[in-house]
Amino acid sequence: MGTYKVHVATGNFFLAGTFSSISITLVGTHEESDKKLLDNCGKDFNPGAVEEFQLCCRRWLGDIVLVRLHKEPYSFYPTDNWYCSFVEVISPHGQTYRFPCYQWIEGYRTLELREGKGQTVCDDADCPLLLAQRQAELTHRRKCYGWKEYAPGLPRCLAVDNVIELDRNTMYSFTKSTNFLLRGVELRLKGFLSCTNSWAKLDDINKVFCFNKTPITEYVRAHWREDTFFGYQFLNGVHPMMIRRCTELPRNFPVTPAMVASSLGESSSLQDELEKGNIFLADYKILEGIPANTINGYQQYIAAPLCLLHLQPSRELVPIAIQLSQCPGPDSPIFLPSDSEWDWILAKTWVRYADFLVHESVSHLLLDEVFTLATLRQLPMCHPLFKLLLPHTRYTLHINVMARTMLLRRRGVIERGMGSGIEGTKVLMAKGMSCLTYNSLCLPDDIQERGVDCIPNYYYRDDGLKIWSAIESFVSGIVRHYYHSDAHVLADCELQAWADEIFREGFLGNEASGFPSSQQSIPELIKYLTMWIYCCSARHAALNNGQYEFGAWMPNFPASMRNPPPQAKGTSSLESYLDTIPEVNSTSNGLFALWVICCEPGDSRSLGTYPDEHFTEEEPKRLIAAFQGRLAQISQEIQERNKSLPIPYHYLDPLQIENSTSI
Repeated sequence: MGTYKVHVATGNFFLAGTFSSISITLVGTHEESDKKLLDNCGKDFNPGAVEEFQLCCRRWLGDIVLVRLHKEPYSFYPTDNWYCSFVEVISPHGQTYRFPCYQWIEGYRTLELREGKGQTVCDDADCPLLLAQRQAELTHRRKCYGWKEYAPGLPRCLAVDNVIELDRNTMYSFTKSTNFLLRGVELRLKGFLSCTNSWAKLDDINKVFCFNKTPITEYVRAHWREDTFFGYQFLNGVHPMMIRRCTELPRNFPVTPAMVASSLGESSSLQDELEKGNIFLADYKILEGIPANTINGYQQYIAAPLCLLHLQPSRELVPIAIQLSQCPGPDSPIFLPSDSEWDWILAKTWVRYADFLVHESVSHLLLDEVFTLATLRQLPMCHPLFKLLLPHTRYTLHINVMARTMLLRRRGVIERGMGSGIEGTKVLMAKGMSCLTYNSLCLPDDIQERGVDCIPNYYYRDDGLKIWSAIESFVSGIVRHYYHSDAHVLADCELQAWADEIFREGFLGNEASGFPSSQQSIPELIKYLTMWIYCCSARHAALNNGQYEFGAWMPNFPASMRNPPPQAKGTSSLESYLDTIPEVNSTSNGLFALWVICCEPGDSRSLGTYPDEHFTEEEPKRLIAAFQGRLAQISQEIQERNKSLPIPYHYLDPLQIENSTSI
């Protein structure tokens, strides 16, 4: 006979405790204990409490490999939910076993928890009990998290229609939900949402969100007309992954040397600059044929421009030619910096509008939901990759369901203020999926393929590569700790099912994309995991966190255009410009959306922050500490560099990067 000490930790936040009856069963390698009620004097399982209970057993149980937590009704108390952080068991011989939980137990049920050591299915091959536990856990999860088609050609998504259908483990916390819902009051009180007139003058746009100015919003408002700032945004704005080096002009973009001679200077020519690698292209061909929306009863318009940029000797990137369609001809002139002021400003605004549409519908595709769902459905809690990836799935399902129900619904923000509307956005998203490649999501490959590895002052690239390297080093340590050969990777049937489900449900089995449907080796697995963690954290931060700062001054990042692209030069003026950009209420709708999705409503966890200790072994803990140390070093380097920049680039400062796509 011996006495086991059982420590049970309850989450330290609002409503984490429970009034339910909690019992436990210890399962050892020799036998299992009787079910034991966990009950001390007074109320147990209060928020933040770690409570000790005594459990007497008649015989030695062996090594404790499982605990079962039984949550059952107590007296007259109604059904509630309980957040259990972990269970710790100390044997009569002094051995300590830790069982990570870090999840809500909803209603009345029995939850089995594995001892914290990371175990692949191969590691459990000789233990039918543990194999059965893995399968039972995954069977339960697959019932909770099903797939459905949202729209043809798009990644499949979670089979729910509203956030109220989510379980507590995927839903926003009380703090995050409350702060999120409190937004928008001041905007509505201002009365901007009911005004369908054009802006009377440009300065009036500043009245919207005037209470939420930052140094960057003010810089954008002051410099938005400048060619150097226009070019800067291709490198360090909210969509810093659009341009590529141009070594030969596209046939449908007939820019002549004479057109750009004044932009290049007397000592060079277009051919010289092409050969030197100083010419870059932004091509929005993907927008061709996208149906346009109707807003306030008026038809909107979409163009598919081409924009040629030149890297000057001053190391600044500037536009030198813009064509607003993919079909050259008399009705599609090539606009130049030497054109009249408003012709050139309008042409650049059409490019910024095209960039907005591609950014929101293509680059911002909801891919992280696919990885999150596959992880929940195919990897049990004890799997080392589940432990690695779970922090990077936090709140992803909630924000994506919210995006579909708030943004992509009838009379939602997209329909009320975006030039592509709901149907056009779905078409554009499907086109984006059809041409998405694996390499485009792997930052080093993407930089190389676009030929932008040497362009100066490209802070997104510089900071991103540092973070990619830090993630890769961390992931490599974890993978190599648990997988000792390529054969071990191949033999992990749970891992292979996970990769296959992502390929089928997320990337729709498109082999041309280059996305792997299986994992064949340790290096392949390291790259794949690095790609996902980078995309759901750093890449998302780069695409998301600056939207309000660069878009608060609407002409810099308009969401719609109310007149067609000009078919001749010399037809633009300030008045026609104001009649083309979004009117007052659609401007307000768009800015409200940008503000909401950029301002973190609290309860955030920056990259590398892992308060939930899913890994219990020393080596993973050491790797986490090393990862956090490298991120702190990168953060310091970025902050030091930013001190000398007119526009600080802080979106890839690890302190500003969320662990997961949660907003």
